[in-house]
Amino acid sequence: MNQQPILAAVIGGGPAGLMAAEQLTQAGFAVDLYDAMPSVGRKFLLAGIGGLNLTHSENFANFITRYAERAAELTPYLQAFSTDALRQWCTELGIETFIGSSGRVFPKEMKAAPLLRAWLSRLKHQGLTIYPRHCCLGLNAAQEWRLQTPAGVMTKHYPVSILALGGASWKKLGSDGAWVDWLAEQQIAIKPLRPANNGFLCAWSAYLKPLAGLPLKPVSLSFTDLSGHTETRQGELIVTEQGVEGSLIYAFAARLRDCLEQRGCASFYLDLCPHQTQTQLEAVLKKRSSKKSLGSFLKSQLKLDTLKTALIFEKLDKTRAPTADYLAQLLKNLPITVIGMTPLDEAISTAGGIDFSALTPDLMLKDLPGVFCAGEMLDWEAPTGGYLLTACLATGKQAGLGAVRYLQNLAATQK
Repeated sequence: MNQQPILAAVIGGGPAGLMAAEQLTQAGFAVDLYDAMPSVGRKFLLAGIGGLNLTHSENFANFITRYAERAAELTPYLQAFSTDALRQWCTELGIETFIGSSGRVFPKEMKAAPLLRAWLSRLKHQGLTIYPRHCCLGLNAAQEWRLQTPAGVMTKHYPVSILALGGASWKKLGSDGAWVDWLAEQQIAIKPLRPANNGFLCAWSAYLKPLAGLPLKPVSLSFTDLSGHTETRQGELIVTEQGVEGSLIYAFAARLRDCLEQRGCASFYLDLCPHQTQTQLEAVLKKRSSKKSLGSFLKSQLKLDTLKTALIFEKLDKTRAPTADYLAQLLKNLPITVIGMTPLDEAISTAGGIDFSALTPDLMLKDLPGVFCAGEMLDWEAPTGGYLLTACLATGKQAGLGAVRYLQNLAATQK
């Protein structure tokens, strides 16, 4: 094990923090890692419950667009730690990966725990010491870190530190956004934290609420954003008691949020029958006998499930006759209006964070030399599908390498 003096601290034990620590320990520096929770990687483990989505295999030109306005800032980091590099990194940890039918990349075992165990074992062997239940309270006047520990508040100075404290979603797993206040006191430019990959609220009637939790699939969603760009994507979503959530919603979440914040509401359109044209649907609907109820006909002839049928009745204009052309149009363009967002703490991730203008290319804070930042603390967002984890790992690697260079330069100047 590395016996060198400990010159570096990593604060935050998620993927970004662990990846940063890895760069330092591989370069021969022993590292102290502090985490507020009883164990590290809790959100990472939660993400792996349904099958850990590590990254996405699409070509880089498409991949980088998932980061929208922050694509330019993140490009060098994601090029340096690409999808292929991530998969190779997993292989070196003894974790096989595969590409699913959707292009997403998963570990062969589909779980996060084996990967995390192998990773922590390697890190500890390389010189990482983990201090759980140590919550960072910020810097004091002497530029020492104040840490709330089980034994009380302690202070400690390090020549180099890496902050990887996450955003402000899922507080119970450690990301509470408390760092915003104490970094703002240091005059660091921070964009307000907002929900990302979150659910949205709809004014459902009592008729629809009993069906909450059911998946709506397959459907296509079309949305026109504030810039006038219309995108249509097929997938699935979940109808909740409050509104909608799920992977298809998350793909549009940032644009829906922006529209909602500016206009007070946002509307998108669902195609409940993406494999049939409007003309085909109209031809089938014209055959409905007046003796057969609309609900029974939709289920028997169009094979609509209970949820899709309920949505038709939810949005049916009772002042209009249910003609074949009107119903076909509704089936292909069902309007859904969202009027709010689920709370920040319930979001999968957050938008906003430390402005890239406050950081050097190595992700060091310009106004706090020796302090680097990585992961969701930075001002970027991405949809689910492996993009979040990849960028956390990539920025963690960049911050870690930057910290290594900083310590090496520090040593050179002291000779």
